[in-house]
Amino acid sequence: MRSQQFFAIVVIMDLIGDLAAIRVPLPHPGDVTPEDLYPDALDQAEQAREDYAFALEAQRDDLQEDPLLIALGNARAAREAADREIRHLLAYGREFHGRRPYGLDALAEASGMSISGVRTAYTGREIDVVARSIGRAPDSRRARPPAAPEPS
Repeated sequence: MRSQQFFAIVVIMDLIGDLAAIRVPLPHPGDVTPEDLYPDALDQAEQAREDYAFALEAQRDDLQEDPLLIALGNARAAREAADREIRHLLAYGREFHGRRPYGLDALAEASGMSISGVRTAYTGREIDVVARSIGRAPDSRRARPPAAPEPS
């Protein structure tokens, strides 16, 4: 029985170590410029791996859930946050940048979207969030009406 518990702990630790290695890849010689900063970059990546593994283990203990499923959920949340940030940045570039907003082609290339994707990426809700964040109203004639209030 004790050997099975030990084996289970070792398997979980290997899993967490593997997930940390996937999440925080180590730099290789030649990846860092100037080259004399490679040892520092390697130390920072190793520390980031340890920190990630520690946090993932703590989440596993708290949630009593599989570490891979936790890591996937965390990655999904990060992707959703990045998508939200892109929508806010697009709204800013088109609606809050004076009389000469950023062009659709430049925003599409920078965001990895199509021009039509940029046009429809944000709504009045994102414009409202940006306006609150920067403390001013949109200055574009294209500004959409305010977002509908959320149901209470």
